[in-house]
Amino acid sequence: MRLGTVLHEGKARVVSPLDDDTLLDLVRAAELAGARPDTFDTMQTLIEAGDDGLERAGALLARADRHATIPAGEVTFLPPLMPVQYRDCLVFEEHLFNCLKAFGQDDPQLPPVWYEQPIYYKGNRMSFIGHGADVIWPDYAEFLDVELELAIVVGRKGKDIAPGRAADHIFGYTILNDVSARDAQMREMPGQLGPAKGKDFDTGNILGPWILTADEVAHPVALDMELRVNGARWGGGNSASMQHDFGAILAHISASETLYPGEVIGSGTVGTGCGLELGKRLAPGDLFELEIEKIGVLRNRIVRPD
Repeated sequence: MRLGTVLHEGKARVVSPLDDDTLLDLVRAAELAGARPDTFDTMQTLIEAGDDGLERAGALLARADRHATIPAGEVTFLPPLMPVQYRDCLVFEEHLFNCLKAFGQDDPQLPPVWYEQPIYYKGNRMSFIGHGADVIWPDYAEFLDVELELAIVVGRKGKDIAPGRAADHIFGYTILNDVSARDAQMREMPGQLGPAKGKDFDTGNILGPWILTADEVAHPVALDMELRVNGARWGGGNSASMQHDFGAILAHISASETLYPGEVIGSGTVGTGCGLELGKRLAPGDLFELEIEKIGVLRNRIVRPD
């Protein structure tokens, strides 16, 4: 099942696509079925409803009352959810090697800790936009880049999650584009504290268009990923090449720390999934498409204000 959030007639609605042109409004479908619609008020309420909520959504999809449908051409996509918390990891070895070379290291040597545990930072959860929205070029940067990432949405509260049970805490998978100001990032990273203005600016984080529920794929996930800019393929790979899978990531992050439903955790960029690795950079007006198997295509444009 794929789930998203759209704006239709001035109201945010949780939907599931029936096909490329038709969306099922889950609140309206529940009302017509005589079921409780409040489960589907927001993606967060659906996530918090747990397995019962997903079962109800599945039943509504199986019935697919046409009186509860919305033409896809009439909606504006929002992020599937605004994360309760947002973390982003760095678990693709090829991407890290390529970036270190781009930063001037001829023979990069990764520290042992990178292989021993997932490395991550906490980002700006308030800056997310959805599929089709414009990214506004930050006025302090000249080198803008896209990042093709897979992300999970946490579905269950947990602390000290056992590695063997960590995958049970995944509600679903979505596409993340962690747009980066590379020149700002290069200036600040030698400060040894992690990215800041290289990552933090309005419209700089993108999710969507859908959340693919976890029951649709085996864990660890092995999904093909591709990045295109202005219709040309830049790069991509497969999520199976993650050094640490999402189960290991959840087990590590939850050590002595409670995770909550609605948190989003990114994988980091797949190898060749950004321009920095390829000697490319974005220009104003560029249209970028991030595609992940079974999830869909996340499409956005970057614009520079006059």
